[in-house]
Amino acid sequence: MAWDASPSRAGSWRAWRQDMARACVFLTRLPIRWPDAAPGEPDGMAALARALRCAPLVGALVGAAGAATLALAVALGVPPLAAAGLALAATFAITGGLHEDGLADVADGFGGGQDAARKLAIMRDSYVGSYGVAAIACSLLLRAGALATLAALPGGALALIGAHALGRAAMLPVMRALQPARADGLGHGAGRPTRSAAATALALGALLAWLTLGPRTGTAALVLAAALTALVARLAARQVRGYTGDVLGAVEQTVETAVLLAAASLLAPAGPPFVEIF
Repeated sequence: MAWDASPSRAGSWRAWRQDMARACVFLTRLPIRWPDAAPGEPDGMAALARALRCAPLVGALVGAAGAATLALAVALGVPPLAAAGLALAATFAITGGLHEDGLADVADGFGGGQDAARKLAIMRDSYVGSYGVAAIACSLLLRAGALATLAALPGGALALIGAHALGRAAMLPVMRALQPARADGLGHGAGRPTRSAAATALALGALLAWLTLGPRTGTAALVLAAALTALVARLAARQVRGYTGDVLGAVEQTVETAVLLAAASLLAPAGPPFVEIF
């Protein structure tokens, strides 16, 4: 039976399965085929914009791969920092460094451009400058350090799932609040998600954060994610008057890194007072 893409059927299992496949194609390098368009199904931007409601689920999938790698490495006796590096490598292999590339381009563009047009041109350039290299280095160091701490905690690897889910959920409110900064490109091609899709993504991201981080840490992560998302969105509005695919990547990386740091800080047992160290 042909699938009906009307709103009444938007919540069907098949609709979710197809949206998940589209979101995986858009956000990862997994060898998944884009679903064939059925009669009456929205094409192009409309289909992808709705499919982004599954972005937190894609994040959970990527995070689960990293969490499994981290837990396995620790079980095999790999030192925590090296295990953290392996976990990051696993997530990088699935995404192709898509969001890391966005972070680097935003750092280069916002840091090196004199006006919005020049900033957008730098962000589209295939070269990575000093600002981009520094941004990636800081992101990797902070995440690896947080994961090294989490590796020693029971269930600490699960924080990767919550961090990746929230990082991708955070992209949708930015797409709702801002207009595309270009008339082409990845950000424009994704379309504008509906209010329902954005609300669904945020609800899924929050649920996954609470399930993997616990109520206290999960709530703190949500507050931190909301604040940083608003900060990056405001910065993008001032710098390039909107969002691009690179800006969305920067949002994901900022939130993911912050959530991992929050988890490492709040879940780890408190160390001895400073005076007792000496």
